[in-house]
Amino acid sequence: MNTPRILLLAIAAFAAPALAQSTTPAPAAGEALATLRDAGYAEVREIDFDDGLWEAEVRRANGRWGEVALDPATGEVFDPMADRPMLPLADVLASIEAAGYQSVHDVDRDGALWDADALDAQGQPVELRISAFDGRIVAVHPDLED
Repeated sequence: MNTPRILLLAIAAFAAPALAQSTTPAPAAGEALATLRDAGYAEVREIDFDDGLWEAEVRRANGRWGEVALDPATGEVFDPMADRPMLPLADVLASIEAAGYQSVHDVDRDGALWDADALDAQGQPVELRISAFDGRIVAVHPDLED
């Protein structure tokens, strides 16, 4: 049996519930584009699926360009220019640890998301994407580089 497949099955069976979101098949790019337009972005370009989320360069209603991410499971848009407060690093770390991850490292904020590397409950290395708005883990992937 293929070892990476076993690893993915183990992670899917035992990881935090947020993992279900990251394994949900991505909608077509056209659906992601429609969701972003419905959210009020005047123009959308360079849309691509990366690490469980859609990412795009958008022009906001005020004319300013910037990057956003879109959760295909919920339709939530992660825009660093949104009028929503973002959590400080200490709160994000507490959220990750409360979700059962250990040895958290390489944590950095990318727009309205935090990225982090950690060990899951089985001690397997994973890459996390965390909402900067509420600390919720929105995507989990095996860290194949560790």
